[in-house]
Order: sequence, then structure tokens, then C-alpha cells
Amino acid sequence: MKKITLLLSVLLIAVGLIAQDGAAPLSKGDKQLNFGLGFSGRGIPAYVGMDFAVHNDWTVGPVVKVVIDDDFGFGLLGRFDYHWNRLIGIPSNWDFYAGASLGFISGDNFDLDLGIQVGGRWYWSDKWGLNLEFGGGTGYGTSIGVSMKL
Repeated sequence: MKKITLLLSVLLIAVGLIAQDGAAPLSKGDKQLNFGLGFSGRGIPAYVGMDFAVHNDWTVGPVVKVVIDDDFGFGLLGRFDYHWNRLIGIPSNWDFYAGASLGFISGDNFDLDLGIQVGGRWYWSDKWGLNLEFGGGTGYGTSIGVSMKL
């Protein structure tokens, strides 16, 4: 137990030393394009979406998803996210966020797509980043993709 406590303490100190600037990856008025693939019980969804920064910590935007499977399906939804960078003090080339989404998904009929998501993003340049997101709810789940600041 002492070894686990020591390891966790060292990790927390290291993260605290590395994470010093706490700047938002997107400032109010900025936007970014997101696209990639997902994983779910409904098939493999490909998605494209846009984030609009309405505050240094909040983004909203639309997402379109198309299911790659035996049956054609698509989803259209709106989402909002809170970005935790400034609150937890992580560098601006990292982005940690959580939020919710609402829309519809199609298949044999139209269904409500209500979900929550938590994700992270690492920007390898001033413009490009990798994104990993875990989601839950009635729609699609986990996704991995690329983000481009506009």
C-alpha cells in the first residue's frame, strides 16, 4: 500500500510540475474542425463536426455521423463541452473536456440520440491535434480522430 501511495504522489507532483500554464486550447471566437472514426454496437461511425468557442472554457457545435455497416445510418446532433484546461492548469497543447449531446440517429427509423462524452486532445502543432473521446448514451460511443484549428 505504501508503494502505491508513493507512486501516486510522485505522479501527481510530476503532472503538477509539467502542467503550469493552464491556457485554453481555443479562445472565445475560435473554431476547429473534428473528424474521425468511432466504435459502437451499431457499426463503425465516421464523423465530422465543428467546435465553436463561445467562451474560453465552453464550446458548442454540430456533428454529423455516418454509420459504415450493412445498413446505412446517419446521425445529426448538437453538442456542448466544458474544457477543463484553465481550471486544472494543464498546458494549451493538451485539452481535457466533458459535455453532452442531443440529436437524432437513423436506421430503420429515427431515434433520439442523447449522450454524454469525456475526451482528450493533444495538439502536435499550432493547428493539428489527435482526439480520443469516450461517450455513453443512446447514440454512438468511443471515437478517435483528428482536430484542425481554423
